[in-house]
Amino acid sequence: MAAINIKTATKVVPQCYAYTTPGVPSHNGWTKIGFTERDVETRINEQTHTVGVDHKTWWHLRAAYMTEPFGTFTDKDFHAYLKKLGISREEGTEWFQIEPNTAKSDFVDFTQNHGVVSDDDADAVIPYRLRDEQNEAVEKTMAYFHSHENGEFLWNAKPRFGKTLSAYDLCNRLDATNILIVTNRPAIANSWYSDYETFFGPQSGYVFVSNVDGIKDKKYVYSREGYLDKLRDFNEDNEVKGCIEFVSLQDLKGSIYFGGQYDKLAELSAEKGIQWDILIVDEAHEGVDTYKTDTAFNHIKRKWTLHLSGTPFKALANDKFPEDAIYNWTYADEQKKKRDWDDSSEIENPYENLPRLCLYTYQMSDIVRDKVQQGIELADNDVEEYAFDLNEFFKTNESGKFVHDDDVNKFLDALTTQEKFPFSTPELRAELKHTFWLLNRVSSAKALAKKLELHPVFKDYKIILAAGDGKLDDDDENEKAFDRVTSAIKEYDKTITLSVGQLTTGVTIPEWTAVLMLSNMASPALYMQAAFRAQNPCLFHDAQGNSYRKKNAYVFDFDPARTLTIFEQFANDLIPETSGDKGDFDQRKQHVRELLNFFPVYGEDDQGSMIELDAENVLTIPRHIHAKEVVERGFMSNFLFANISGIFGAPKEIIDIINGMQAIEEPAPLKPVDVDEDTASDLSLNDKGEVEIPKEQVIGTASELFGEKVYGDIDDKLAAAVEDITKNVEMTKDPKKDELKELQEKFSKPVANTLMDSARQQYGCDLKKSTQNQLEKKIQETTNTVVSREYGDYTIRDHKLVKERDDRIHDAQRSGASMQDIQKLDDEYSQRRIQGYKDMVQSIQQKLHDDETVKKAAETIVETVETEKLNNQKDSIEGSVRDHLRGFSRTIPAFLMAYGDENTTLANFDSLVPADVFWEVTVNPQSGEGVTLDQFRMLRDGGDYYQKDDNGNEIRDEEHKKHFEGHLFDEVVFNDAVVEFMKKRKELANYFDGTHKDDIFTYIPPQQTNQIFTPKKVVKEMVDRLEKENPGCFDDPNATFADLYMKSGMYITEIVTRLFQSKRMKALFPDDAERLNHIFAKQVYGCAPTEIIYRICLRYILGFDDEIHIDKYNIKLCDTLEYAKDGTIDEAMEKLFDL
Repeated sequence: MAAINIKTATKVVPQCYAYTTPGVPSHNGWTKIGFTERDVETRINEQTHTVGVDHKTWWHLRAAYMTEPFGTFTDKDFHAYLKKLGISREEGTEWFQIEPNTAKSDFVDFTQNHGVVSDDDADAVIPYRLRDEQNEAVEKTMAYFHSHENGEFLWNAKPRFGKTLSAYDLCNRLDATNILIVTNRPAIANSWYSDYETFFGPQSGYVFVSNVDGIKDKKYVYSREGYLDKLRDFNEDNEVKGCIEFVSLQDLKGSIYFGGQYDKLAELSAEKGIQWDILIVDEAHEGVDTYKTDTAFNHIKRKWTLHLSGTPFKALANDKFPEDAIYNWTYADEQKKKRDWDDSSEIENPYENLPRLCLYTYQMSDIVRDKVQQGIELADNDVEEYAFDLNEFFKTNESGKFVHDDDVNKFLDALTTQEKFPFSTPELRAELKHTFWLLNRVSSAKALAKKLELHPVFKDYKIILAAGDGKLDDDDENEKAFDRVTSAIKEYDKTITLSVGQLTTGVTIPEWTAVLMLSNMASPALYMQAAFRAQNPCLFHDAQGNSYRKKNAYVFDFDPARTLTIFEQFANDLIPETSGDKGDFDQRKQHVRELLNFFPVYGEDDQGSMIELDAENVLTIPRHIHAKEVVERGFMSNFLFANISGIFGAPKEIIDIINGMQAIEEPAPLKPVDVDEDTASDLSLNDKGEVEIPKEQVIGTASELFGEKVYGDIDDKLAAAVEDITKNVEMTKDPKKDELKELQEKFSKPVANTLMDSARQQYGCDLKKSTQNQLEKKIQETTNTVVSREYGDYTIRDHKLVKERDDRIHDAQRSGASMQDIQKLDDEYSQRRIQGYKDMVQSIQQKLHDDETVKKAAETIVETVETEKLNNQKDSIEGSVRDHLRGFSRTIPAFLMAYGDENTTLANFDSLVPADVFWEVTVNPQSGEGVTLDQFRMLRDGGDYYQKDDNGNEIRDEEHKKHFEGHLFDEVVFNDAVVEFMKKRKELANYFDGTHKDDIFTYIPPQQTNQIFTPKKVVKEMVDRLEKENPGCFDDPNATFADLYMKSGMYITEIVTRLFQSKRMKALFPDDAERLNHIFAKQVYGCAPTEIIYRICLRYILGFDDEIHIDKYNIKLCDTLEYAKDGTIDEAMEKLFDL
């Protein structure tokens, strides 16, 4: 098996170059200064050859600093330095009015002084031009803001989009005066300041204001006081357009004006500060979901809000932002630009450093094939269908060990020994030095960490356990995990980071080159968010000082059906015409094809080798995988069925057909499918076949079930809670540590407990424990939101009172006031604080009442439980339909064995089988009724029908003409399952080959009629007994053998095998074909009781080889049972076989 090809990085030389074009007079005295990591002459030729211009290359030097801090740079950094030196530049180009050798001298200086020049020349900024997509984002945002007062807009753009420069440009074009930037990640402050200094600077009229560590001491950063002083010192040389204030969310929440305890950032608050033109929230998807953040943002008065997110998925934004308030910039957009960049441009491709993602998906379910095999019994024994699940695979027991411990060992060994897996060779391991592994449970990550440390290959890796719950507001844990990973990467040559959600957003670890998906993540948004952890640009350096650019990043996954479905959704959900399952197959395939250009996918072929998949593969392989499972389960798999919800619109005749199908040979008959024309309405099904209970029904039912008595009871309990809380506050004047948590509990309990007690009484066993927990959590979240909002506002007021008290007491102390006056002052503020607390508690009670929180919670309970009840009924009906359909589908392998070939499809299946045979094989033993071909076609294709009157007669007019959708079988899965079955038949055809553990009858379930296949093991034992009782019978060319009531022909094939392999028979008939023709013509005889059994036996017995032709055989269609009953079997057989 060929090893996979993984190449993460390419050796590069970051260098700046200078050339001139002597043949272009307009460029006399000008030098082009550019940058590339590729061959310099190749890069220059790309620019000059397209316009037919000769050039002279003067120098190219490594773009690396020669003094500390060491590192690399690009031509933009050097260009800024030249600007500071006063060198003229041709607008919009990289041509500078400087002699090449002077530029070289300046370049050498730059590598040593890092671009630091005298204060007099330091104010130079670089002119910029936005890229097309940046300009589009700015223009779309401006248009939205101008048409929406207090508008909020989201830039849902991948990292490296250039959000900071674009945001500054937006502010400039909006003519904004006061710009406030808030981030949950102070570490990105430097990029905001750097872009300000590089592209705007003080001459833009904007003053950069910040107190954030890391930038507050930068040259052009002012404190708030410094900025106000600058405003007061206004003169013509000191014109100020406005301020750009940069604050961290942590600082904001620490301010007394936003819920903290420190007197700072007053200028930001709605109460004491100014109205901001625009608030920019950077990394908007992080840490902005806590009550403190909401409280803080609610107290900032602003005209517009721009949210910046580095996670490019509409799914994360749809709840809060309308579609016209989002600008998306995706991985595919970025990679298209990278591909389509015009190399003749004098600017180096800005997208070149963005690595390409590659996805490898492996079918790990082979490891648990024994469980899949058990599924063949599911129809008869009510066995739940087994489906491979990564979360289940890595599940742990109470002692913290893997439940499937041996299988996990096999998996780790496969990763490091089988060549198609990513860690199987030293060369592959050298490419994947630092990787990120994602699991579902903390216990699983801990158990895997122990195994990796013991493993003969993975013991050489430093294992970092970054396993938390991954909550976005768990900033400390995330930062600790980040620090552990970065320090481990510095210290160790190879690392593996195990995570359960942490480090999947908001961090950049450039050294990661691959992500291993060991979690059954079903959300495309969350999946791709994790996948992109490996896609950050990185320039590696080895011990010899060589540089390597990360070109490719990898995702390794072990559940192809799930993975490829996600890939297809990812390709289509960001495009309006195909999002949300819209668009036809060809449209969706085209979008997949486009994404594959930039995000290739590799999967296993039938031999287990990894091959690159095309769009058709991506769309169909999940169903191909399901098709294999269908064959493994003898076609008794739910994967075979589709559109089951269409049954709710089916006429009685269709329901009767389905009810006539029985899945069990010796039944307890299946219960009939309980569907009639009113079922869809009774289940409140909408046009999509989903349960959707009308709002008025929910309100009415909630009113009936709970009513004023329950609501009144809750009001009384809330009043008692308020009284209890306000009594306690008299005793404890200072807020306690867990005050908010206690408040939330005291307000949520009366609501949640009373409603849930009432719900338990009303719904009884219809209310599952898991649903109770879910509802209690929902009710708590609802009341907690109200409590948190009021408490947040209260803390701001209370902290201000404390400050006011401290100031007044301090003044009193300084002025020599008496102790009595000071005590009186302190008591006054204590009372005011207590009253403020009581007001807050009363306000919470009032809000819960005014907002009808309790009634809404009751309606949530009703809607949830009633929807669950109806869904359970719907699922039960659909499950019953599938049970009945399996009674039919178990006949499919028998039909295929008897009549099918490689060209058989769902569309032509009905044309292969004679109508009488189709009926006979599908007969229900209880009713004696089978399925007709016309009935099968109706289930398959749907069709028109007429409603009937009370006497059962069709009313044949347009008003009573209805249509049944049909399509109850998944065509792709069915067709693939046929191909897979035929492959199995061919593989197992040679029954002389003793290496096969099973035979084709492993995949043909026993039929409902008289077709029970004797297991191969039993057949061998019976023939052994025959030989024991008749020694040498298989060496006798004149011995005859008969199976007069064949079911499969397996006894005949075993006898033929013994005769064929007999040494004496081989001596008598050395030629294989001659020997077999003798055996079939003279020695073996068989009778099959029905047409289908006859055809199955004939195909099995004679289908062992395509090359050997059997001229004469004695296999006949004859039901010998009647002859045996009346004692005429001998005469009948003599006549039948012409003996």
